Amino acid sequence: MNTLQMRDFSNEQVLPAQPPVAMTPIAVAYGDGIGPEIMDAVLRVLDAANAPLRYDVVEMGEKLYRQGYKSGITPEAWTTIRRNQILLKAPITTPQGGGYKSLNVTLRKVLNLYANVRPAKSYAPFVASRHPKMNLVIVRENEEDLYAGIEHQQTPEVVQVLKLVTRPGCERIVRYAFEYARAYGRRKVTAMTKDNIMKLTDGLFHQVFNEVATEYPDLQADHQIIDIGAARLADTPENFDVIVTLNLYGDIISDIAAQIAGSIGLAGSANIGANAAMFEAVHGSAPDIAGRGIANPSGLLVAATQLLVHVGAASTAELIKNAWLRTLEDGIHTADFYNSNNSRVRANTKEFTDAVIARLGEEPCQLLPVRYRAGGVHVNPSQVARGEKQLVGVDVFVDWEGAERTPNHLGQLLEAAAPSPWLLKMITNRGVKVYPDGMPETFCTDHWRCRFVPVEETGVTFDQVLALLHALHNAHVAVIKTEHLYTFDGRCGYSLGQGE
Repeated sequence: MNTLQMRDFSNEQVLPAQPPVAMTPIAVAYGDGIGPEIMDAVLRVLDAANAPLRYDVVEMGEKLYRQGYKSGITPEAWTTIRRNQILLKAPITTPQGGGYKSLNVTLRKVLNLYANVRPAKSYAPFVASRHPKMNLVIVRENEEDLYAGIEHQQTPEVVQVLKLVTRPGCERIVRYAFEYARAYGRRKVTAMTKDNIMKLTDGLFHQVFNEVATEYPDLQADHQIIDIGAARLADTPENFDVIVTLNLYGDIISDIAAQIAGSIGLAGSANIGANAAMFEAVHGSAPDIAGRGIANPSGLLVAATQLLVHVGAASTAELIKNAWLRTLEDGIHTADFYNSNNSRVRANTKEFTDAVIARLGEEPCQLLPVRYRAGGVHVNPSQVARGEKQLVGVDVFVDWEGAERTPNHLGQLLEAAAPSPWLLKMITNRGVKVYPDGMPETFCTDHWRCRFVPVEETGVTFDQVLALLHALHNAHVAVIKTEHLYTFDGRCGYSLGQGE
């Protein structure tokens, strides 16, 4: 008998029957630790609100890890999730020790869940907070950037990581942020990048943000450099509404926001893809309180309202979220945020769930009621025109060291070895120009970028690049990698060095 069959539906308030609607099938994972308790509570609320959902229970988590499933999930569960395309997941416990893959990471990558959506909100004065007006959402790109995990050691002294940013990836996350803002009744979208330094990668994100923003005249749009933006987020989070950013920055500021909100147990999270979506609480499985009936189901319940908006059941999401807000206002709180100043009843899991169900149809009096747009959140990125691409040069990276390791020595060696039509334009070390006209104070490692361009300002061929590399090899220059320099419709597709 599965967990759904064991649930007790006796003595529950159920709203009057509504006209028949299409039922959306979703996969449901009860998880580990407090997971089964809070999932049962959330499904009680969904059923009492007549949510247009049908549940298919899937097996995943610690028990599966122990049975030898390295990712903690069965093939049958994968089949169900891929068929239903929606997963409501309680917290999972990953066993300690090597050999176990993170189930969350696996789900995100396999299902192409490109957007991580994490609200961070204060519910003051009913839940204590140092930032009582905080109410923001971070929309984080979930697949690209440095998290592609492409790293190499190229010399004994230097390692590198590739930061990959794509126009389609930028557009879909930016467009999702604007669509989310509309669906959830928000007013402003802020992009955060470091494009004052990374002018091509972060610059592309900023450029796409500006382009997409013109299609949403009903929403404010602004941009902040990530370092000052993160500082302002920590200091005055009430000034932000929806933040959209790249993967690494989003990871960092999501944790900043969760920390300062002071209510991580009340936060839900969504991972959205082109064809699938996963909804979960932000918090973990809390095995120390499992089975005691005191867990707070709020985070998973908030995630379930995100799910409802996603599938187009905005009115049901409003019904549940407003009842939950009214419960907070009435001082019915679980132990994790109970306090003598703002709480009236210390409720266990069942009592808190009963209180939410009893308030279905009511709205908060002091907290702002929620209003969601019907139709959910949908993104259809436009096609990118490729334009004209021309090869105009090459950066040759070399491993070069020794007692005579000076930029001038290397420059003279390369100039003597380079065949026609190549001209050595500059050498940099750790991004600093050291030849020609370098400074003797500059510290250099064994990793050198050597930029070659044709003597005449014309394009070059791949065969000419190969001839250059062959000549350098014959001159005993240790080439470790190359980066081709392209223009796109005449626009420079590479960063310029000093003096270029």
